[in-house]
Amino acid sequence: MKVVQRFFRILAAGALLGLLCALPVRAETVLVTDSNQGIGLEFAKQFAARGWTVIATHRRSETPDTLAELQKQYPDTVKPERMDVTKKDEIAALAERLKGQPIDIILNNAALIRFADIRDREGNKGQLFGTLDYDHMDQFMHTNVAGPLMIAEEFRDNLIASQRKMIVTISSAAGMVTIAPRSADHYWYRITKAALNSAMRLLAVELADEGVTVVMFHPGGVQVESFGDNKMPGMVPPEEAIGKMMQTIDGLTIKDSGRFLQNDGKDQPW
Repeated sequence: MKVVQRFFRILAAGALLGLLCALPVRAETVLVTDSNQGIGLEFAKQFAARGWTVIATHRRSETPDTLAELQKQYPDTVKPERMDVTKKDEIAALAERLKGQPIDIILNNAALIRFADIRDREGNKGQLFGTLDYDHMDQFMHTNVAGPLMIAEEFRDNLIASQRKMIVTISSAAGMVTIAPRSADHYWYRITKAALNSAMRLLAVELADEGVTVVMFHPGGVQVESFGDNKMPGMVPPEEAIGKMMQTIDGLTIKDSGRFLQNDGKDQPW
């Protein structure tokens, strides 16, 4: 009798295992803003390499070559989409097209830093005291602060429907307010990054009951394409910096919500 009972238990266990194996496994999805270059492109590459569905947004009139090439490499999972983060109608339109699509991570990478080459001080005078351009400030606010907030509002249901439920925002140590800056420059960038951190902390509280984790990152010095041939001291290649952030993101939980992090997971003062 015991032999018969054991046989049926094994049979039942096998049937259950077969049923579980037959259930579809939902691939995780990430939405990356400004994903056609620099930090955003590297995030898109590394998530795609992991087998994630990557909604790779850009603001060009046509799909940028970098994303077209990435989509060619991962035709089933990389999905370039036009979305200017300063335009609410474009954000809402994409949210409508993706209605019902769970999005595990929203990665806010799009940002405005300056309007001229990094070494061109005169070209950046709109961010220098005495020649501050207040029209420029509006552009910085719409890109660096309002954009991530509009995205959070429009894609809230997508986040809540997912498994990860995470908003990751690329900020900067330039937004620190507890430590004096080394120089009085980049007024609008510094001011809006501080405002961005404050906005994300508000979201961490706002979305806590929904189980959404909200964190900010100071990525450190990353040698992105915008520097051109200028080799900046202390800079690391994008694959290294983003690789560290990916590892840190993997270990985040709701208990980390509201934190401002360095790429290795340590707290970043601000």
